[in-house]
Amino acid sequence: MSPRSKREYRETVHLRYKNASRHEKTAILDEFCATCGCHRKHAIRVPRRFKRFTKPKPKKRGKPSIYQNEAIITPLKEIWLAANLPCSKRLKVMLPIWLPGYVALFGELSLEVTNALLKISPPTIDRILSPIRFHYTKRGRSTTKPGTLLRKKIPIKTNQWDEARPGFLEADTVAHCGDSTAGMFANTIDFVDIATGWTEQRAVWGKGESEVLEQIKHVETNLPFPILGFDSDNGGEFLNHHLLRHFTQRKQPVQFTRSRAYHKDDNAHIEQKNWTHIRQWIGYRRLDNRLIEPMLNDLYRREWRTFHNFFCPSVKLLDKKRIGSKTIKLHDSPKTPYQRITESPHVTQITKNQMAKYLEKQNPFLLRKAIEVKLKKIFALIASG
Repeated sequence: MSPRSKREYRETVHLRYKNASRHEKTAILDEFCATCGCHRKHAIRVPRRFKRFTKPKPKKRGKPSIYQNEAIITPLKEIWLAANLPCSKRLKVMLPIWLPGYVALFGELSLEVTNALLKISPPTIDRILSPIRFHYTKRGRSTTKPGTLLRKKIPIKTNQWDEARPGFLEADTVAHCGDSTAGMFANTIDFVDIATGWTEQRAVWGKGESEVLEQIKHVETNLPFPILGFDSDNGGEFLNHHLLRHFTQRKQPVQFTRSRAYHKDDNAHIEQKNWTHIRQWIGYRRLDNRLIEPMLNDLYRREWRTFHNFFCPSVKLLDKKRIGSKTIKLHDSPKTPYQRITESPHVTQITKNQMAKYLEKQNPFLLRKAIEVKLKKIFALIASG
């Protein structure tokens, strides 16, 4: 019997011996000893130790990956989670901004790990983070009640703004009403500067005209640039005499415009910020406790604005083309609102220097931790009724 024939025979005996009963195994061993002419002890060892041939897995071609290293994956995941799950292109830009804060909080990184994180590409980030990614699917409800009193006095915006200059704001209200719009509840007024992406948020109880105006005045004093234009939807909290006088009866009037009724895409900038800056963090809970309003404002005026404006980059749409059934969008490279302000020639150098000194004292991980602590207190107050 040739060696090949013996191996084939051993494989057949191995399969029968593996599934046989005790009595059947005795008969198989007798047969094996008679066929191969071997000792019985050897016949017992052969079926037990026999290993079937399996084709080895082909080796991966090319250079070995340097990113499948826990020392690289751990800081990448920590930054991604603390930054509220940004896409890979934004995370790539965030890494140089967030790494100093990570080192200050978690300890030094080796030079190889630091260089690898700074050189990593967005597709590689996607491959590393793909096992832990998840998607948001909830949608909100509209609580905008049309204000018809001043529609003829406040013009519709028709893209006449200089969107390259800081100071032109879009504003909208986000209702924290839960499943019902009945009764009183807290609202967040959301502001975004179109040129830089700088955002401000303020909480109000209900939608009273005087309260909304008071928060808009507070936002004006905290902006790093003068306000030149203000665009809102057709809600009564914006279309009123108080706000119209505030913007028009001054030495340098502010251009006050509104969107078309029932056209949310007219305020696309602020609608996008409503989702990324408010809904993803606070969710869709009903905030109907009056004590929540000052707690939200304390959060919005401190850690919230610093975290989003200094450490969270965003992209701006440069061009959009439709080719057949496909829409191709061209965006610029991701930048934080602070970076866009430093590049703007319309912001004074004194303001830029003050912002740079302020940034030196901030750590994004500590800001994120403070935000989580304050949100936890707000949610606990909601749960207590």
